[in-house]
Amino acid sequence: MSLQSVREFFAARQLDIAIIELETSTATVALAAEAHGVEPGRIAKTLAFRLGDGRVVLLVARGDARIDNRKFKEAFGKGRMLPSDEVEALTGHPVGGVCPFGLATDLPVYLDSSLQAFDEVLPAAGDVHTAVRISLAQLVAVVDGHWVDVCQPQETVAA
Repeated sequence: MSLQSVREFFAARQLDIAIIELETSTATVALAAEAHGVEPGRIAKTLAFRLGDGRVVLLVARGDARIDNRKFKEAFGKGRMLPSDEVEALTGHPVGGVCPFGLATDLPVYLDSSLQAFDEVLPAAGDVHTAVRISLAQLVAVVDGHWVDVCQPQETVAA
């Protein structure tokens, strides 16, 4: 059903975005990068957080990025990642297939500036065997995304 909600989301907006369906699992960044033949950073992972005021937000970041707790707190205040059962209930997508498209609940979507190293990224498409190739400009427009800087710099992550 989750993949179907992504299809319906694209169709309702008349978006011509091909959904890539694979036989192999793309449930982790490493698996997705290998399956698509790209570097892990180009995989756009979608994370769900509950903020201190109770709001839930989605954060899309490059696959090899790590959250910088200080930056996160400056941008959002206190927050914690949601457990997988809450993620699936709120997004309609299973962990490993979570994406900012076709959500079961209307959630604000933030895009970490770490994604700006790429012109095109590959977020999941609602299932652990799916993805889409999408430009950053189109991703921001499609999900009404807001840019934030909450991940560690890449030189820090690589060290």
